[in-house]
Amino acid sequence: VMAVNAGSSSLKFQLINMPSEEVITSGLVERIGQEVGNFVIKVNGEKIQTQTPIPDHQVAVDLLLNALVDHHIVESLEEIDAVGHRVVHGGEDFDDSVVVDEEAVKKVADLAELAPLHNPANIIGYKAFKEALPDHVGHVFVFDTAFHQTLDKERYLYPLPLEYYTDLKVRKYGAHGTSHKYVSQQAIEMLGNPKESRIIVCHLGNGASICAVDGGKSVDTSMGLTPLAGVIMGTRSGDIDPGILEVIANHTGKNISEITEILNKKSGVAGLSGVSSDFRDIEKAISEGNENAKSAFDAYVHTVVKFIGAYVAVMNGVDVIAFTAGVGENNGHVRKDVCSHLKYLG
Repeated sequence: VMAVNAGSSSLKFQLINMPSEEVITSGLVERIGQEVGNFVIKVNGEKIQTQTPIPDHQVAVDLLLNALVDHHIVESLEEIDAVGHRVVHGGEDFDDSVVVDEEAVKKVADLAELAPLHNPANIIGYKAFKEALPDHVGHVFVFDTAFHQTLDKERYLYPLPLEYYTDLKVRKYGAHGTSHKYVSQQAIEMLGNPKESRIIVCHLGNGASICAVDGGKSVDTSMGLTPLAGVIMGTRSGDIDPGILEVIANHTGKNISEITEILNKKSGVAGLSGVSSDFRDIEKAISEGNENAKSAFDAYVHTVVKFIGAYVAVMNGVDVIAFTAGVGENNGHVRKDVCSHLKYLG
């Protein structure tokens, strides 16, 4: 079984023997869309790295499938039986994973405006695998939004005229649900499976979200209608005053689509720093004395701290704070700076 996670600028994968869950190989394609991309795949336990232009997700998928055969990880693609595709946005249509059919693909495509950086990439990934792999291979969509379908109405409705929800389904959906669900379940197991548990999961990567998980269920989360909301991210603004859009439009002549494109792809840490969306580049710039990079780093930490504090209040306490995703797992400075603000929690 191939497990695929196509993010906004990356594609992570594992090839897994089932039902033993033995990982045969794993890897990452990152910096998709940047000048030079990076492809890493494990072969016999060793990482093989290739740096090459990777302009889009189609090229990333081709790199991966070719490498499986070239490195004799599989002798042919016939050996693959199924592919699980992470999909960011399932709206209210999906509260669980589904076997892919034409209707599911259409619904995911129709929801693309709610996740413009991801749903199109998810579909590209699915179609590329579907075309390259034999007809017997099954495909499943696993939705990031499904875990958050347990939110109470007062937490998913926006304070707007109600017809925007009833007619247009404008509401909070959240994202990164596959991550928040798995990580919170692991935390609960590590606690000894108590009947009651309050977990805050900080999924910090190029996209970032915080989730309050009370008793194993998502009760609040930082992303909203789209993955643009919440904490500051790599290229996304996170929460801003919506009045900003009118000011920008009036002074620049840009339309709402152009401004949304800026909020999604040119803002966040990249916009504030003027350096990059990649925290490795940000930390290098900080070490060289770049004040804008330091300011962007501090702003990122500040928003994470704010949401943690909010969710401690929402759940009336917290038992575990978990960090995951690219930045959360690998950047000790982010974790340290966030935790330095949590002394009131002991």
